[in-house]
Amino acid sequence: METIGKIRGVYAGKAVPFTRPGTFSAIDKQPVAGPVAVGTEGLQCDEQGDRRVHGGPDKAVHVYAWPNYAHWRTQFPDNRRFDAAPAFGENLSVEGVDETTVCLGDQWRVGTVLFEVSQGRQPCWKLNDRFGIADMARRVQDSLLAGWYLRVLEPGELQAGDDIRLVQRPHGEWSVARVLAVIRDRQCEPALMQELLELGLPASWQRLFARRLEAGQVEDWQSRLGEGS
Repeated sequence: METIGKIRGVYAGKAVPFTRPGTFSAIDKQPVAGPVAVGTEGLQCDEQGDRRVHGGPDKAVHVYAWPNYAHWRTQFPDNRRFDAAPAFGENLSVEGVDETTVCLGDQWRVGTVLFEVSQGRQPCWKLNDRFGIADMARRVQDSLLAGWYLRVLEPGELQAGDDIRLVQRPHGEWSVARVLAVIRDRQCEPALMQELLELGLPASWQRLFARRLEAGQVEDWQSRLGEGS
């Protein structure tokens, strides 16, 4: 197995009331020291604030590349949120891999856990409130620096400092960034949608690309991105 990166930090959080009435979030995660148990629903000590759109087997663990923070510090040098992970609510802060080098379906061995890259993150309005930047979710979507999710194929333990070892890569032509660009760029070409639907994507992305294929139209992002709210 090829070593492709390293776990820089491991983070978990509890769901607490968030910025808007009736909303909850576990985005304010804290470092976890030592070995952490990971099951099919994610880190044993982690929670999600809105299970309709976060968590579950296909979004068990959220990963964000530490080098991405340099981009955001350049954009917002006075915003201290970008000084340290896990500002984006990530469970794993990683080095050596990013959205351009990680592909859908990649299988990783980290510690004793076997992961599979399931999908990229589609940012929502909670990032706007988290960073105090009205269009942060849109900026993250446009930049393709959104992070990605892992499903757990074999539960186990991991910890900060563990290597990321690539077990297999069945879809090397489909990086996370490439798929996120298809979404961002409002692409609906039938052949492209059909190819994506054959990748074994999670149900939510299957529905997204199936609707684009059938209707030739792009889904409405306004509510998710917090635009006009």
